[in-house]
Amino acid sequence: MTILEHGTETCIGGPTLPQIRRLVTEVPGPNSRALAKRRSAALPAGLTSGSSIYVAAAGGGVVVDGDDNSFIDFGSGIAVTTVGNSAPRVVERTTRQLGQFTHTCFLANPYEGYLEVCEALNRLTPGDHEKRTALFNTGSEALENAVKYARAATGRPAVVVFDHAFHGRTLMTMTMTAKNQPYKATFGPFASEVYRVPMAYPYRWPSGPENAADEAFAQFRLAIDTQIGAESVAAVVVEPIQGEGGFIVPAPGFLKRISEFCRERGILVVADEVQTGIARTGAWFASESEDFVPDIITTAKGLAGGMPLAAVTGRADVMDAAHPGGIGGTYSGNPVACEAALAVFETIEMEGLLDRAKDIGDILTTGLSEIASDTDIIGDIRGRGAMIAIELVHDEDKAPNREAVAQIVSYAHAHGLLLLTAGTYGNVVRFLPPLSISDELLTEGLGILRDAVAAVR
Repeated sequence: MTILEHGTETCIGGPTLPQIRRLVTEVPGPNSRALAKRRSAALPAGLTSGSSIYVAAAGGGVVVDGDDNSFIDFGSGIAVTTVGNSAPRVVERTTRQLGQFTHTCFLANPYEGYLEVCEALNRLTPGDHEKRTALFNTGSEALENAVKYARAATGRPAVVVFDHAFHGRTLMTMTMTAKNQPYKATFGPFASEVYRVPMAYPYRWPSGPENAADEAFAQFRLAIDTQIGAESVAAVVVEPIQGEGGFIVPAPGFLKRISEFCRERGILVVADEVQTGIARTGAWFASESEDFVPDIITTAKGLAGGMPLAAVTGRADVMDAAHPGGIGGTYSGNPVACEAALAVFETIEMEGLLDRAKDIGDILTTGLSEIASDTDIIGDIRGRGAMIAIELVHDEDKAPNREAVAQIVSYAHAHGLLLLTAGTYGNVVRFLPPLSISDELLTEGLGILRDAVAAVR
């Protein structure tokens, strides 16, 4: 479906877009190349993009560029458009809100939509304890404020994070992030009182995956009890599945043991569910699958269907510890973004998207296993629900194969499949399709991936 705007055809997105892969020009096409020239003159060099196409519309399981090429979307804007781009309920509720008011600042003049989002998150997050929620704009902002809440509630300064973690690009979250390039290089000095411990990374644990949970926990316990001092630790911050680090699923039982240890020592556990939360893994929150209840959970990305919104949800006593006026932000909990989040909740519940995420995961893991059976460069397939990754290696020694990742992504892009990369070593391809994608597009995308892997030299 298209409209004519200023003499050029402009696509209208959403699920009514034809759900097909279509390449009518080379990639990138002439319109995308023209925009790239404008970009180089207007934007700083450090602001980069993983794709060379410029988007005109998206919806269902496809992204359409300004040259009318239609790509299969295996990225969802980095796990943001979980319910699909321009999802009908999101469009309806946000459009209605735009006609009422666009902003008042909740700190100045509050409104009901903010309350409704907080009430929903209090209901949906793990645990039957009394909860409170505060809204923000980005995942980084949510993590920054989670640390503030934890420090206020415990009176302690230290924050413990893990190898391979990614928590954001602000000063505190950049400090908490493990990977130097491109996130930390040249941007120091960093925040104080942040300490790093090993993640139970099964595929790369030196003594084997069967030992990862026990040995990583032993190192974690030693670091806190003897090096940092448990009485100084406000919070342990962990991703139930590490995102940018390479979709690392911690060894079974590791996170529950971390949680039990922290509870014994009065340390709060913060689950960073910015990428894993809101139905992505086949549950509302990935913490549910790890069988532990965090004291604080942060959400963003899939929370509002593409609108900027983030949240911190936690135990009532923890969240009430911050003094009045100590938490907030001008745009935090914007009314239009709140309506988008309410529409996301409705869509997930009414369209059965928790089960859909599991089905997508089954299709992806089955297809990826078949691809892996014909090559020795796929060392590991991991993830949960519609959050799956492959780790690419050179040999049995598991040497990271960044070159294969670059070739696969380039091939896929040129043939109409949008992919994302990840991993501390840059050797992971991650799959985050919208839950609105069809089985047919998933299967076609896996076919392109098979050809891309076969083309690796």
